[in-house]
Amino acid sequence: MERLKQSLRGGRQFLREGSETCTGGGTGFIGTALTQLLKARGHEVTLVSRKPGPDRITWDELAKSGLPRCDAAVNLAGENILNPLRRWNETFQKEVLSSRLETTQILARAINKAPQPPQAWVLVTGVAAYYQPSLTAEYDEDSPGGDFDFFSNLVTKWEAAARLPGESTRQVVVRAGVVLGRGGGAIGHMLLPFRLGLGGPIGPGHQFFPWIHIRDLAGILTHAAEASHVQGVLNGVAPAPTTTNAEFAKAFGAALGRPAFMPLPSVVVQAVFGRERAVMLLEGQKVVPRRTLATGYQYSFPELGAALKEVVA
Repeated sequence: MERLKQSLRGGRQFLREGSETCTGGGTGFIGTALTQLLKARGHEVTLVSRKPGPDRITWDELAKSGLPRCDAAVNLAGENILNPLRRWNETFQKEVLSSRLETTQILARAINKAPQPPQAWVLVTGVAAYYQPSLTAEYDEDSPGGDFDFFSNLVTKWEAAARLPGESTRQVVVRAGVVLGRGGGAIGHMLLPFRLGLGGPIGPGHQFFPWIHIRDLAGILTHAAEASHVQGVLNGVAPAPTTTNAEFAKAFGAALGRPAFMPLPSVVVQAVFGRERAVMLLEGQKVVPRRTLATGYQYSFPELGAALKEVVA
């Protein structure tokens, strides 16, 4: 494993631009955090972007010239499903599908055709879409899912699109929870109403709320790229699976020194997002990172209170 780490430090890290994040544009919320961590650990990073620039290649260049030599490839692609400014219609559904499947297929084909393929290929999907909502079930990386609605079938197709033939490249899928961090993600949408004392649980509040701090998600992705023993599915969630939405709202309010008892009614959520998307907010899953912990990853923020204090500090 040490030899692999040395190789990664000396090579090129190939990273897909994180355009699916809530902050939008540029390198994106998750992509920015991952790039900063990789560079801090001595990696070089190349982005695949719509526009050319320093340390970037365009999708057209990737299609024409193939994959640059790299030690690991990471895909963060995907249109933001919960964009409240977009109606949940056939046009947007097609965008959600293509933004995930097509970019993943392009990168997977490029890896497969590369004369010297990367040692690791990491895809980021989501727990909220893959595992079926439940108030009682507990899900780990071996639990079934991906076959009960539009979003779960999307994740099944998405992860299938990333699979490579053979074993020359390690393949890892990180199913991420709700990402908490400064300047983007879920916090970016919730900060203002909570600061004004207008925050609270979404809908009933008793649904589970699988979350992860942005620093830990970037850490898990880096761990997956660097560690030669890591492969298969990892749940990118904090090891605190019993957190409910109401408990999150209370903890977020406490971190800000504000009350958090004004619930967002289910009917409002359904009116804004449509019934199909609203399920992702009004229902939840108890997800444990069993395999993530077994690989040896050590969380920086395993507890919600400490994670939220860092986010709002």
